Parts: sequence; structure tokens; C-alpha cells
Amino acid sequence: MRTRVRGWRWRRSPLRRRSDVVEAWTVLVVAVLVLVGAPLAGAAAAWWAHDEARSVSAQQRAERHRVRAEVVGTTDALPSVQAGGQRAYRATVRWTEPGGATRTTTTRVPADTRRGEVVDVWLDDQGRSVLPPVDGSAVWQHTLTIGTCATGGAALVVLFGHSLVRRVALRRRMAEWDRAWARTEPEWTHRRA
Repeated sequence: MRTRVRGWRWRRSPLRRRSDVVEAWTVLVVAVLVLVGAPLAGAAAAWWAHDEARSVSAQQRAERHRVRAEVVGTTDALPSVQAGGQRAYRATVRWTEPGGATRTTTTRVPADTRRGEVVDVWLDDQGRSVLPPVDGSAVWQHTLTIGTCATGGAALVVLFGHSLVRRVALRRRMAEWDRAWARTEPEWTHRRA
């Protein structure tokens, strides 16, 4: 039956080795880094990602505008799946600009849209069909994803470093035991070294 003595690596003892002390300090450092450092790294990454996503969203809102356009024809035989699981077709749409000029472009419209229906189309400054600008929920999704991944990545790096330190400590411990056994073994077996 094994008995476990807590904190034995911190106490002075003739059985305590240098590798035990290194391992004890490593466990303490790893605990602090995983419990405090990784969440701080995740929060910093999330903050940075939120600022970047908000600036991209603002830039897209400034560059893109929505127009109401009439569907004048479809070009796809089969629908494709857009974000959110909605099916969409490529269709030709027509709208009238504020100056009175009529414009036409090809864009994606919901699959249940019929010829003659009016849909919202997002256009850039050159009049090309583009995706709608990023909204607030997409900004927060991006923020949370980056923050979670950064936290997990930082924790994995710390735990990987801890496993390397433990492996090196184990090798040194085994080398110490081999040297000690090389000194002790001749006394027990009465063999000459």
C-alpha cells in the first residue's frame, strides 16, 4: 500500500534530489500560468480580435450599400448553400439608381425567390454584388473564437513545456539512481566494480 506525503518535495530531506525541487517549482509555475496566464492571454487576444473585427465591420459598412432590386432571371440550375444553411441561387437582378439609370448585376438570392420579386442586394462602390457587411453578432463570434483558441493554445503550450521539463527531470533522476546504484551495488552483492 502506498502512502502519499504531501509537499515532500518542498521539505528538507536527504532523499530529496535537485530534480524533485525543479519539478515542484515547475508544477507551481505551470499552475499559475494555466490558471492566470492562459486566461489573460486569451483576453488580450480577444480584445485585439474584437477591435480588428469592429474596424473591418465599420469599413465594410462604409464601402457597401443596400439596394432593393427586382429579380429578372435565374442563372443556376442547382442551389448552393450559404452561411446559416440557407439555399441560394445566382440570379440576375435589376434596380434603378437615384439618378434614374437602370443597373443590372448577378447576385445570390434565396432559393424560394421568384422572377419579379424584390430582394435586398448589397453592392460595393463599383456596383459589384458583395456579401452584406459583418454584423455585431459575427464580431462577437469572432472575438469569442479567437479568445477561446488563444486561451487553449496558451494552456497547451504551458502543459507541453511542463511535460518536457518532467521528461528531462526523469532522465536526470534515473541517471542519479544509476550512479547511486553503481556505488551501492558492489557492497550488496560483494562483487568488485
